[in-house]
Amino acid sequence: QVQLVESGGGLVQPGGSLRLSCVVLGFPFSIYDMRWYRQAPGKGRELVADISSTSGSTVYVDSVKGRFTISRDNAKNTVYLQMNSLKPEETAVYSCNVQFYWGQGTQVTVSS
Repeated sequence: QVQLVESGGGLVQPGGSLRLSCVVLGFPFSIYDMRWYRQAPGKGRELVADISSTSGSTVYVDSVKGRFTISRDNAKNTVYLQMNSLKPEETAVYSCNVQFYWGQGTQVTVSS
């Protein structure tokens, strides 16, 4: 059974940082690209970042470039999203994705 388990969300002040983690169970993690998405209240799901399986190359949505960093540890079947200089409009449920599988999401709230 494939499971994606996110953690690390929470409440943070504007300008603050959070590090999200996603552990993938029951799936050959190392051979697939991994993605982080987010969905803000009343909005559609948005691809935030992608990391390739082999080269580790990364792609980001323009709005987070220079502030967010996606990384992976294949030995731990884990993908991370380091988020710095967070903005209130980035309040959303953040979810990790691989192929057709999704985690349950973790809430990130940016508010003073």
